[in-house]
Amino acid sequence: MPSEIENGYSLDNMIKIALSLSAEKDFFALMQKILLEAMGICHCDAGTVYIKEKDHLDFYTVCTRSKGILTNRNDRKAVMPPVPLDRRHVCACSAMDNKKINIPDVYASSEYDFAGAQRYDSLNGYHTCSMLVIPMVDEKDNVIGVLQLINSLDADGNIIPFDSKYEDVVSALASLAAVSINNHKLAQEVSDLLHSFVSVMVDAIEERSSYNATHTRSMVRYADRFIDWLEETDNEWRFDADKKDAFLMSVWLHDIGKLVVPLEMLDKPNRLGPLRDRIKSKIEVTKLKAVADKQGNPSNAAYDDEIIKKLDNAWELIDSANTAGFLDDGKIASLKECASVSCTTIYGQKEPLLNEDELSAITVQKGTLTEYERHKVEEHVSFTARMLGKMNFTGSYEMVPFWAGSHHEFINGKGYPDHLSGDELPKETRLLTILDIYDALTAEDRPYKPPMPSEKAFAILNDMAEEGKLDAGILGLFITSEVWKR
Repeated sequence: MPSEIENGYSLDNMIKIALSLSAEKDFFALMQKILLEAMGICHCDAGTVYIKEKDHLDFYTVCTRSKGILTNRNDRKAVMPPVPLDRRHVCACSAMDNKKINIPDVYASSEYDFAGAQRYDSLNGYHTCSMLVIPMVDEKDNVIGVLQLINSLDADGNIIPFDSKYEDVVSALASLAAVSINNHKLAQEVSDLLHSFVSVMVDAIEERSSYNATHTRSMVRYADRFIDWLEETDNEWRFDADKKDAFLMSVWLHDIGKLVVPLEMLDKPNRLGPLRDRIKSKIEVTKLKAVADKQGNPSNAAYDDEIIKKLDNAWELIDSANTAGFLDDGKIASLKECASVSCTTIYGQKEPLLNEDELSAITVQKGTLTEYERHKVEEHVSFTARMLGKMNFTGSYEMVPFWAGSHHEFINGKGYPDHLSGDELPKETRLLTILDIYDALTAEDRPYKPPMPSEKAFAILNDMAEEGKLDAGILGLFITSEVWKR
């Protein structure tokens, strides 16, 4: 037989309540459970939970059984003003003095000011009579809130004073509640800190590279809508609230490694970048010397004109290639030929128009990055995994570093950096990869390429799925969801 607490509430019941409170993840549901359990113990009609702040008590949940009211501060219709921590309010006195207060009849009491309760009664057609106010005290003897219970009832539903034997039981419940509330607050503080870190990192990326931050925000928007779509369509693949938050966090952080990639590579708008001005300068110096030579040696005019023409043609070819989306083999061959055109430095020395680095840059067939630069940019994924791996992601957030750090892996093992494949890549990573590629193809703010229409982007993604790189099933869901529509 379980041992009985004084008023008949069993120890087993209290243990079940404690387990229930500690397991509750939703803060407002926790407040509601605390109140309903306290009301059940005392057999009363109404009650309110207040949480103590610096100079006031905040209403969190209220219940009046006879009026069919059960609501919390999230409900805009149930907004109640904060209660100042002063002697005019009985709940404030309980919190300030860490004192249990049991009033048989508030209308007959002169010890406290019950004008607020009486005003509530007149406005709502209610009659407040008996009241029990219990401070919620945590393990450090700090008052963190107040339970205010109203109108204890007998077996026939008549209002009676609160029996004093309820006080210790409700105080025990209030202490359990205080610990649970503190745990919730601590968890919320940790969560807020984690989200603040994410915000700071995204701001840092945006400050450094505005288009990359736009890329991340677009991906988060797609991911958020897609997860909601899965829920709305009752898809078998679903995300609970915690997992959704963790996945969105991995999206926010997936490019954090780009903070350590040289900006001239990360935002490189064309093939040559800063090398363009150097090449242009070489051409201009050589042309000026040719003009000067014509003036000083008229007999060399034809030769000097040929040099100027060759340099003009070379520059026209180089400058057009610098911003072209794609270079065919013929144009690359022409660029290699003009690379050896002789130029004269300001010191009279001879050198080729394009050195090895310049030729390597201008002959990139597609995009703007050389092999070396592409490798350095690709390293951002490793940096992402390494940076996030140094943080203590636990519980629902445990997979954030892996999801974020593997978004360039392909199912067939031909991705990077670790060439993971098959079951090594969970569905979350597969989805993140699809979102990343789709937005990279369709982004409107990339300095090195025009945006691609969605239809063409999906054709490329479908080709990649056929090659075994992407998850065709998840890609199909993403396309069907239409969450990508702007």
